[in-house]
Amino acid sequence: MEQQVTVVNNYLEKITDFGFEYAPKLIGGLIVLIIGLWITKLITKTVGKSLQKSKIDQSLVPFLRSLTNIILKVLVAITVMGMIGIEMTSFVAIIGAAGLAIGMALSGTLQNFAGGVIILILKPFKIGDFIEAQGYVGTVKEISIFATMLNTPDKKLVIIPNGPLSTGPLTNFSAEPLRRVDWTFGIAYGDDVENFKRAMNDFITEDIRILKDPAPFIGLSALADSSVNFTVRVWVDGPDYWNVFFEMNEKVYTKFADYKLNIPFPQMDVHVHNNK
Repeated sequence: MEQQVTVVNNYLEKITDFGFEYAPKLIGGLIVLIIGLWITKLITKTVGKSLQKSKIDQSLVPFLRSLTNIILKVLVAITVMGMIGIEMTSFVAIIGAAGLAIGMALSGTLQNFAGGVIILILKPFKIGDFIEAQGYVGTVKEISIFATMLNTPDKKLVIIPNGPLSTGPLTNFSAEPLRRVDWTFGIAYGDDVENFKRAMNDFITEDIRILKDPAPFIGLSALADSSVNFTVRVWVDGPDYWNVFFEMNEKVYTKFADYKLNIPFPQMDVHVHNNK
């Protein structure tokens, strides 16, 4: 009986010693956890409000707010576990190994995610812009965190991953308010050059969509095999580009004859020599 009492007393002493040793750590850890979570909530809320007031794309705000919240909670958890005496070296190693494995498995997805963040922050294009990228041309319909959607001129929906889109060459036709329209027109050898210039000046003047400043340009660019080629350049507002381009081609085809100009076509002169 005395032996049993002694064993119980030993257990009680060990429990008491354990309580005196770890109770302050547990209480301190609990206090730090409560205060840390409160501070995390406060910082996350402040960051969210700051991001909403900033010029950053609003589709990034929920992600950055959540990322801030997760990072702060992880830091609080690591701090609390360290305070109560949990060995963190192995824990951190496990987290690092798991992160490496996940990163390798999702390398393509993470690349697209990073590309989406870059696009939303730097804004090389926006919804409604007409762009050319990755071999596709179209109007930007949607920009998500992983991919960008284009509507092509023939109404196809193209989905381009943001990874290569953010690192590859890209042409934004809508970035500037003005665009230059270029043509190359040919007239036959023997046609009057002044008639050509008069015709082009008339066509340009009667189209109110063509801007006077910057001034139009007309210049002889090449003496080709079957034609004398001229380069014509004018400036228009971006939305007028294609209408001006196609209508000028039609005017040249239908009205060149009025200016005594001929549209040349490839031809070959054959000379027959009689040796008799």
